Amino acid sequence: MTTKPPLTLYLAAPRGFCAGVDRAIKIVEMALQKWGAPVYVRHEIVHNKYVVDDLREKGAVFVEELEECPDDRPVIFSAHGVPKAVPAEAARREMLYVDATCPLVSKVHIEAERHHENGLQIVMIGHAGHPETIGTMGQLPEGEVLLVETVADVAGLAVRDPGKLAFVTQTTLSVDDTIDIVAALQARFPAIKGPHKEDICYATTNRQEAVKAMAPKADAMLVVGAPNSSNSKRLVEVGAKAGCSYSQLVQRAGDIDWRALEGISSIGITAGASAPEVLVNEVIDAFRERYEVTTEVMETAQENVEFKVPRVMREAS
Repeated sequence: MTTKPPLTLYLAAPRGFCAGVDRAIKIVEMALQKWGAPVYVRHEIVHNKYVVDDLREKGAVFVEELEECPDDRPVIFSAHGVPKAVPAEAARREMLYVDATCPLVSKVHIEAERHHENGLQIVMIGHAGHPETIGTMGQLPEGEVLLVETVADVAGLAVRDPGKLAFVTQTTLSVDDTIDIVAALQARFPAIKGPHKEDICYATTNRQEAVKAMAPKADAMLVVGAPNSSNSKRLVEVGAKAGCSYSQLVQRAGDIDWRALEGISSIGITAGASAPEVLVNEVIDAFRERYEVTTEVMETAQENVEFKVPRVMREAS
């Protein structure tokens, strides 16, 4: 009988589900209980295949656009937020809709509108094509929100009035991601107004801080999350930057590249904000099969944030 090699497994805390994801999933489950299947969901409720497949089995139908939904079934908008035109169209069609937008994303939407009412043009720091960016930019008329992804983009910005600007950021970016872009904006447009309170969400920040603490101690790091999850991809980058040369994204235990991990004596494991703990446990079990595992939790913050579901979900059917 061969003895298993020893392995120290560092578990990042906090990791996995944030309050906004928790709330969004709960909304779909409650809608299915309240109205029965099918319930339509515009865009993946959260960016995780396991979660989406699980809800699909329970009777949720995932579509990309509102026109794919029938008028007579409830529709839920994903946690990432939607452009204003979407609820307006749902109301025009007299559809029953529930908005599962994360309250922290909604806060950015409200901020953008307030700046717009004060005559300011808005610069959004975010990723083109990401549903959250599309949703935030879609709160205001065309041309009122300009997108920048890099410091280089700031130099090329054509604004209406350099004295009347404000900026907002996508909530799932890292503070490190935005710091240089914010500095470039402030250097080029000294009058630009920033957010009252940091737009980067508490969960994004907390998960990144945990990774920064863990990365220097681990030979390798795995982030459990989906390839289309912005906050999960940021965790991989943060880990690599913080000194963990092998930092990889895996959706499930079956994605682990064991050959790349040969000879390691320690591994760090975390999960993006839309990855369920069951997948983290699956990864830990896979290591236990191959190694004599000692687990060490690296806790850098405690989270007790909870967001209430919309009133329509709390009312008894």
